[in-house]
Amino acid sequence: MRKSAFILLTILTFCLSGCNTSPSTDSFRLKATDKPLSDAKTEAMVNALYEKMSQPERIAQLHGIYAAALLDKQGRVDTAKCRQLIPYGIGHFSQYASTSIASPDSLRNMVAELQHWLTHHTPNKIPALFHEEVISGIAAADATVYPQQLGIACSFNLELATEKTRQTAKAMRQIGGLMALSPMTDVVRNPHFNRLEESYGEDAYLSAAMGVAFVNGLQDGGLDKGIAACSKHFLGYGGGSESSGKELMEEILLPHEAMIRVAGSKVVMTGYHLFHGTKAVANPELGENILRRYLKYDGIMVSDYGSVSQIDDEMDAVHRAAAAINAGNDVEFPMGLNYSHLQTAIDEGLVSPATLEKAVKRVLTLKVRLGMFDGETPLYGTGNITFDTPEERETAYQLAAQSVVLLKNNGILPLTSPMKIALTGPNANTMWAMLGDYTYQGMSFFWHRRNPSDCHPKIVTLKEGLETKLPKGVTLDYARGCDWTEKNEETTIEETGDERARMLRYFLGRRIETGEEVNLEKAVELAAGSDVIIAAVGENTMLCGENRDRSSLRLPGSQEAFVRRLIDTGKPVVLIMFGGRAQVIGDIAEKCAAVLQAWYPGEEGGNAVADILYGNVSPSGKLCLSYPAVELNENICYNYSCEQDERVAYPFGFGLSYTHFSYSQLNIDKASSTSAESIRVRFAVTNTGKVAADEIVQLYLSPTSDAQPLKPIQLQGFGRISLEPGQTRTVEFLLSPQQFGHYNNGQWTVDAGNYQIKIGASSTDIRLSDTITLNGESYTIPLRTVYFSEIQNAF
Repeated sequence: MRKSAFILLTILTFCLSGCNTSPSTDSFRLKATDKPLSDAKTEAMVNALYEKMSQPERIAQLHGIYAAALLDKQGRVDTAKCRQLIPYGIGHFSQYASTSIASPDSLRNMVAELQHWLTHHTPNKIPALFHEEVISGIAAADATVYPQQLGIACSFNLELATEKTRQTAKAMRQIGGLMALSPMTDVVRNPHFNRLEESYGEDAYLSAAMGVAFVNGLQDGGLDKGIAACSKHFLGYGGGSESSGKELMEEILLPHEAMIRVAGSKVVMTGYHLFHGTKAVANPELGENILRRYLKYDGIMVSDYGSVSQIDDEMDAVHRAAAAINAGNDVEFPMGLNYSHLQTAIDEGLVSPATLEKAVKRVLTLKVRLGMFDGETPLYGTGNITFDTPEERETAYQLAAQSVVLLKNNGILPLTSPMKIALTGPNANTMWAMLGDYTYQGMSFFWHRRNPSDCHPKIVTLKEGLETKLPKGVTLDYARGCDWTEKNEETTIEETGDERARMLRYFLGRRIETGEEVNLEKAVELAAGSDVIIAAVGENTMLCGENRDRSSLRLPGSQEAFVRRLIDTGKPVVLIMFGGRAQVIGDIAEKCAAVLQAWYPGEEGGNAVADILYGNVSPSGKLCLSYPAVELNENICYNYSCEQDERVAYPFGFGLSYTHFSYSQLNIDKASSTSAESIRVRFAVTNTGKVAADEIVQLYLSPTSDAQPLKPIQLQGFGRISLEPGQTRTVEFLLSPQQFGHYNNGQWTVDAGNYQIKIGASSTDIRLSDTITLNGESYTIPLRTVYFSEIQNAF
């Protein structure tokens, strides 16, 4: 039965995991309304509290502090330090888990002590918001490490992505965290960008869908049951800040817009970048015009760490604080180096009392929404806290298995017959092949100069996964053969970004060491005596991540030369690349028997990749970006043209399987109306091979005339379906006419006319297509009210 899914604000779901019908509205928040969440009761509570607060209390709500500043040498809360540093309370505690080596119970106890002090020894007893990074799970000791976001996007599995953040929220509530600094939803089209791994890739539609899934999981059941998500970086930090107004508003803004209007995200973070010549954190075009006037946003805006201090080197702290808060930035992170001077800015007439009032009330409103004042919602958990549960590990495994993309296979995979395998390469036997930036382990090593364990949680290496799952008659031998790089200067610190990194320039001389022998000739000899070679290569957290720049996208160090030596043995090479972005491998791919891109697959990555290599699981990931064939430090994207870009080795949406799929029986509503509730697109998919597998079906929209102001091709729907050998399933999408629209002079316009619907296995592998006519009147609306298509059923 059709849902009346386009009547209110949005439709989200288009994700299947082998189920016969679309997910229910209990699993996915399909609809939203324009009703403001600041109801009369909340507003009255916030107004009354604000009137009771002194000016120092109000200003204290607009910045943070590190918990360590308030602890004694034994790690206990020091009340003398509290009286000295936060006598009027504090709004936020910054990265309280990733900076600590404490166990979950100890973290919770620290939070409990600090909240007790705040709610018993400050004038109005206002609790603080503890926030943390949760991009691949909580950045905390012992917590589950899920795959990095770039890999999760390649799974195209919204249901599983939502479950991941639902689990994260439950665990984070236990240790007293009520706000995430995630997800990053920058639309990233430059393959060289050092934070590409944190994004969902180059497509705005996919990024928006994944962002909404992330928020739905974190805020499941409402803000008072989950934790507040943060949409970052607003706007165009990962690329697009200098885009045309049309591209900016249609694509770069889309993930943030959808997270706010579909999923109810109430925190937005700006970036370190310039937007139209002005720092984003001090840019009223962003904070006031686009965010609050255009999107009608009623949440808080926060700065990225240290970005207020980077507004202008010639400004003092008073003027920097004024510039940021006047532009709509409510909170300074991580501390109040500038916002602690807001009273001076008010006294000097640089900031109005009304501006301060709005910022403080927005913070208080968020705290009310999170249940921090209701006396019923606990601020932290009780009892013994268990991180990394079997359920969390299973989710991490499933996401990892679905994120790996098979780029080439000449028939060598899966490895099932009796054979002798030689395993080699710098990423073959290390946890650093599995863990990206903003994991607890990655942050510990780079930011805090600690050597984290691979046991809490257990990080399964590729070697361990292959050994554990070794088929009968197969032997496995290992020699590392090559290091990631032999040069300390492989990575440089960029001049922009988190200023803490620039203080760590000396630290880049410290490479990740495994303690293993690196003997090239031994590895080559081992490879020559094998039947097949598995070469695990790529990056690690010191070679890719925030502030870490490499001059090249080719394999680091001497890895490329090492792989060529392996190829020269004449034995088939299975190349597995780990890391946070695509690697330019040139003619190596042509000479390898198989190529897999595994990204940073998380704690279960070793098991997931092993299962794919041995054929226990068919690879099903599809690329969320255009995989470059040559060195590039500029934007590329599939939707720039319907023709294959010669600079791209593998297109957006591409990924091989151990089976084949055929598409047939396209049936669409060929004549519809601009005022239609929905437009039906139906087709059949058949597994024509001998292996059960998942296929990711993709729906694209193209104009039929150059006069139509649309991109040449644009993803407008996708779904993951499971098929047994020989099985056929019918897939039905429901589209809204608004998906055929475009941004036009401050409004969303839907035009009558002819459009082309394309069904593909990738952006360049279009299997079915037909033309649809939208009859009726063209119209404009202030904002889109429908963002996504829906998979109505698959049967």
